[in-house]
Amino acid sequence: MAFELILKRPESLTQKEFTYCPGCTHGIIHRLVAEVIDELGIREKTLAVAPIGCSVFAYHFFNTDATVAAHGRAPAVATGMKRARPDLYVFTYQGDGDLAAIGTAEIVHAANRGEKITTIFVNNAIYGMTGGQMAPTTLLGMKTTTTPYGRSATNDGYPLHVAEVIKEARGVAFLARTKVNTPQDVQKTKKAIKKAFLAQVKGLGFGMVEVLSTCPTNWGIDPVSALKWLEEHMVPEYPLGTFIDKVGDEK
Repeated sequence: MAFELILKRPESLTQKEFTYCPGCTHGIIHRLVAEVIDELGIREKTLAVAPIGCSVFAYHFFNTDATVAAHGRAPAVATGMKRARPDLYVFTYQGDGDLAAIGTAEIVHAANRGEKITTIFVNNAIYGMTGGQMAPTTLLGMKTTTTPYGRSATNDGYPLHVAEVIKEARGVAFLARTKVNTPQDVQKTKKAIKKAFLAQVKGLGFGMVEVLSTCPTNWGIDPVSALKWLEEHMVPEYPLGTFIDKVGDEK
């Protein structure tokens, strides 16, 4: 009997086991990024920039050359890499605490300059690695270790809509917000990630995908409930969709 291999680990992922909490969707997003890199045939010319946060060990997981940036500075590091080696493909992988808080200026100006880099922005509405503090993306009323009574607009401000902010930057070639809590959404996210990389491959400008993600550990709920919570609470606050698409056909 002949057997056909229909699924395998992407070449762009190492054999190292993920260190993420059960139910966290970082692993899904990692695989999608790796599959896209494989399909585009750019693995040996790709550089990854890991953030400070839950995905700080991304350089262990992606089978590409990689480095780690200081907190929030991944777009600046990626900019330097891309300008020094424009023949390579550079992407940052960042959470909301890294990108939307200390790294706000870095991402806004990289987008506005139209830096030919790709950013995967994972939004789980909380600081994950450091213990569940309020992030810029934390929802109103959401309890965290620094907002034990719930986030208040008066005291803490409103949730920051990063994609809507980046949308105003004139150097953006592709920008979308997706989620990965259903199989259909996983496929949609992969298509968006591919277009964000194609924006760089085609030399069109800055590309970013904001992916709504779960954090069962710091949300204090089980993984299945976290998927439902994302759908019921995060999606209304952060509407999905493609904001900018100058890439056109994926091929």
